[in-house]
Amino acid sequence: MEAPPDPKVVLTAEVLEEMPLPSDRKVTFLGGLFVLALLAAAYVASEIVLPLIFAMVLKLLLQPAQRALERMRLPRTIAALLLILALFGTIVGLGAAISNPARSWAAKLPEGIPRLQERLSFLREPIDTLQRFLQQVEDLGGARPSPNAGASAQGPTLLSKLFTGTRSFADGFFTTVLLLFFLLASGDIFLRRLVEILPRFSSKRQVVDIAQQIESDISAYLITITIMNAALGIAAGLAMWVAGVGDPILWGSVAFLLNYVPILGPALGVLIFLLAGLLTHDTLWQALLPAGLYLGLHLIEGEAATPMLLARRFTLNPVLVILSLVFWFWMWGVPGAILAMPMLAMTKIICDRVQSLAAFGHFLEG
Repeated sequence: MEAPPDPKVVLTAEVLEEMPLPSDRKVTFLGGLFVLALLAAAYVASEIVLPLIFAMVLKLLLQPAQRALERMRLPRTIAALLLILALFGTIVGLGAAISNPARSWAAKLPEGIPRLQERLSFLREPIDTLQRFLQQVEDLGGARPSPNAGASAQGPTLLSKLFTGTRSFADGFFTTVLLLFFLLASGDIFLRRLVEILPRFSSKRQVVDIAQQIESDISAYLITITIMNAALGIAAGLAMWVAGVGDPILWGSVAFLLNYVPILGPALGVLIFLLAGLLTHDTLWQALLPAGLYLGLHLIEGEAATPMLLARRFTLNPVLVILSLVFWFWMWGVPGAILAMPMLAMTKIICDRVQSLAAFGHFLEG
């Protein structure tokens, strides 16, 4: 009498059949070269690639509202224009609301630096030790430049970097708005053309399924994250008002914006609220209260509320999330860190629905 098959072995065989690994080394090698070439092109052409990806992500965010306006018999072009005006009108209004408080806090900072140094005097010795160590490492690397030469080069370099950064931001902002408008106004024209040129019905169905799943899941993710970030911003603003820091609109906006960047944003937020508390209060526990309240609110939002709402749609490997965040931050800075999670989720959705990439999609799963 034969022994019954081991369920684990049967399950493993079924998984391997569903997720076949490429057996041809040439295919793997060429696929790796293609990915490296794609990343190199994205790095070199970041001035156009980054606004395009931002526009695509914003289109997914605004797609439900676009469809709602179209159901109200509004022309697609008018609906796209209204959505863009509403989105960037909100951004401009929020910037105008927080500009005066931000200017007042920036004016307080030079006066509060000696106070901060006094409060953080226990950190002076470790910082000085680290600076001396770094200076010794720099001296081993080569000769030190003269102070006058460094001072003469610092001013023009700083001004040129500031001017270049402002011009690049303005160009990228204009390109993003332009691409977003035409993406919203064109609707699903690219998807329809792609379906028309595919030769087989199964390929057409697969492309439509992937597009619908990306639109559904990414739109739900972006809307959920935006709502949770808004709730966190309101709670953080109220907490700062209760803690006696003041300017709840400013601090709520800071918490709202920083929460779009996983890990790095909340870490920077804790530091900002700690500095605000140290500049506002004399008592140590009162100075630490704003940062403590913000950290507690972030833990409630990041560890309980948001994962509970997104668990059915996204189960990503947390280690790969961190690696993706670090990599795209290195590639594109803060915009890359904001786009890291949506791009990783899109990659997993595509891999899960393409049989030859199913193994990679399984690797991305949490």
